Amino acid sequence: MLTFAAACLVLIVIPGPDQALMTRNALAEGRRAGLLTMLGGVLGLSVHVSAASLGISALLLASATAFTVLKVVGATYLVWMGIATLRGARRTLREGPPDDGAEGGTAGRGRRGRRMLRQGFLSNALNPKVALFFVTFLPQFLPSRGSVLPHALLLSLVFAILYLCWFTLYVISVDRLGRVLRRPRVRARIEQVTGLLLIGFAARLAFQ
Repeated sequence: MLTFAAACLVLIVIPGPDQALMTRNALAEGRRAGLLTMLGGVLGLSVHVSAASLGISALLLASATAFTVLKVVGATYLVWMGIATLRGARRTLREGPPDDGAEGGTAGRGRRGRRMLRQGFLSNALNPKVALFFVTFLPQFLPSRGSVLPHALLLSLVFAILYLCWFTLYVISVDRLGRVLRRPRVRARIEQVTGLLLIGFAARLAFQ
């Protein structure tokens, strides 16, 4: 279990699309937005856990066409998010940080919250590398006899808890640095880097 947890933590800490989106949303909308993006990522993990448990991920990885389709869809989504982030950086430089009340109080916060959840969910659910992890790496830690489903769910829960713990600390750290990082020029530069990283992640995903 310790070996599995250590390997999971290494995988989680390595920068990827989830971290880029959490950084961008925590800076743009605050701690709540970053945490909601993280929760969306956890919901995306549940898709891969369910698919692996039902054998769908193995079928997906066995089909070159299906795997390619998932890669293209995932890469397209990351490119779209990268372009939107780059456009947001231009707006930040031109107009300054947005007004927190601009989207209309509670209803506006609800819409923003759903958007953050959706972004985190799609970033994770459309990532074939996560599917690959649950199909190829996780089975190495399952028992050779008896029912494997309870053990698979337990290991998946360990992964989800580590994901929550690491990114909660990460989002809180970004939010605490927000006073400096949310200055229009600094924030715009971070958004530019984030947008380019998302497009870079998309290119790497598409050509691997």
